[in-house]
Amino acid sequence: MSWPKALHAKKLFLASKVSSTGRDAGQRQIAASFKDLQSERIDLMQVHNLQDTETQLQLLRELKEQGKVRYIGITHYLDSAHERLLEVLRREPLDFVQFNYSIGERNAERELLPFCADKGIAVLINRPFQRAALFDRVRGKALPEWARAELDAGSWAQLMLKYILANPAVTAVIPATSKAHYMADNLQAGHGRLPDEAQRRRIIELFA
Repeated sequence: MSWPKALHAKKLFLASKVSSTGRDAGQRQIAASFKDLQSERIDLMQVHNLQDTETQLQLLRELKEQGKVRYIGITHYLDSAHERLLEVLRREPLDFVQFNYSIGERNAERELLPFCADKGIAVLINRPFQRAALFDRVRGKALPEWARAELDAGSWAQLMLKYILANPAVTAVIPATSKAHYMADNLQAGHGRLPDEAQRRRIIELFA
């Protein structure tokens, strides 16, 4: 795949991850990301799943100081890792953090999201549908009319995403789909109204 360099600057936010143990392995993986993304600068590099965190963060800080990386961060995808994420965020000056959060997995509301909001750390959300498990809870059910009338939600996926986007600490959501029509549907969650606290509680009840 190839795209004009002008598109890099104007349209794309380039992000990648390093998930290696050891400095040399991390350097090789990061170099591969620059090559694959066809860019001399990456907007965001993250230590994936807290793997060899201290070593890889040191490497990413060096790249940031050199101007090759704009932002650095850490990621995980399990509730059980939230405390570890917080420990790193409390001691490291990071720009981004990525973790799981959804209607069915709301543990992040307790400490992680408030902490990030207070510290100004950008938040990326993964597993917004719990790997499709949330769709099973509403399978065969019609989307409530109030979801369309009050929140401009045209599908269950949009309603789930709007629940997440309504949290002021959330920067962006990663739905992770390989289907173009799902991607187009998901994008619509970024348009129209978002739920207030009372509407968010109604959404939770739909998936109870």
